[in-house]
Formats: sequence, C-alpha cells, structure tokens
Amino acid sequence: MGLVEQWNRIERDLPQEWADARLTLELADPKRLDRAAALLGPANPGRGPREIRFSARRGVDPEAGPDTGVGPDAVKRLLARLEHEGIAGTLRLREAVEATPVEGGTALTLVAGWDEVVATLPPDWSDLYCELELTSSDYLQRGALLLAPINPARIAGKSVFRFRVAHRFGYGASAPMTRRCLGRVDGDGITGRVSVLRALSDTHNVDTQGPVWYVEGKAV
Repeated sequence: MGLVEQWNRIERDLPQEWADARLTLELADPKRLDRAAALLGPANPGRGPREIRFSARRGVDPEAGPDTGVGPDAVKRLLARLEHEGIAGTLRLREAVEATPVEGGTALTLVAGWDEVVATLPPDWSDLYCELELTSSDYLQRGALLLAPINPARIAGKSVFRFRVAHRFGYGASAPMTRRCLGRVDGDGITGRVSVLRALSDTHNVDTQGPVWYVEGKAV
C-alpha cells in the first residue's frame, strides 16, 4: 500500500475533533532516510535510526512559518513526493491529540449562528455583507465548493469567506439559500463563525442591482 493511501486510512480513523496527528514513517530502505527527511522538510521532521517522525495539524495557516507544522492536505502532498521517488515504508499513528473543548458548552453550528444573526436584524433589512471565518485553513477548498451558490469571496491570508445577502431583491444570495449552504457546510463537519459586517435597511434600487460598499478600496 502506498504512503498516501496509508495516510488516507489513518486520517479516516482519527477522532472527529482531532487537532494533532503524530506520525512515524518507518522506511523499507534505511539508506533512503536522508532523502526522505529532505522531502518531508516542510513538516519539520525528527529522525531515528530508520524512521522519521512528524505531525499533521489542523488549523495551520498556509502562510505561517515552518514551526507551526503542516496540515493534512500538505502531508498528503509530501508523501506523494516520496512515492514519486520510489521511497516506500510503513506509516503509523503514534498519537492523536484532540482539540481542547471550548469553555461554556458546545459551539454553535453555522446554521444556528446564522439564525441568531438574522434574529438581531431590523424587519426592514435589505442588504447584508457577511463573513464566514473558518476554524481551519484546511476547510477552505471544500468550503468554497459547498458555498458556491452564494458566490463567496476569499480573503487573502485568512481562513475567511465574504458574501452578500439580499432580503427580497438585488445583488446577493437570498437568506434561505444562505442558510441552506451553511447547513451543507455544517453537514460536512466544517466549523467556523458567521457574522454580518455591514447591513442596510429599506433600500430601493433604481436601474441597479443594489447598493455597493467600498471595502479597502474595492467595491463589494
């Protein structure tokens, strides 16, 4: 079995709230140890006589420094490099560390968070500029796919999507569509926090799709 497939199996069996998967790779040919360690360099690996130790960590910012570790997708890419060079071995999970629970109870789902946000709006709200902040950058690719109907915009360097919502007409997704998309994200086990950055009430569009906000010099 290839190294990538071994990692896929390990990842599938990890606890739902895992934060740090500590791994050991025992090489079939110890003479390839130096090369394997070099290819795994971004994971900041440790070395033994014939094995390499490294970790996969959730919530790693892709633009952060090497001491923060690497995310699960990056581990897959690194192991694929080893496979490409014919380096084989056995990948084992030494320990899985779960995330520390948030004090004060269970975190809200995105749908519940959205419902709370909408409940605070005035009855005549018309246009919203919203933000979804994900708890891990590992969720960005899958989150973008699930949120596609509401046309989310990525924010560079952050695990954040921003999008517009229209109450009755105009530019942006409808509130029910937004709620359905957030429900799909919840259903995929993706966590985060949704908030409203800007809101307008009782707007009347004349020969336009709706109001425009300028954020950091850009129209949104």
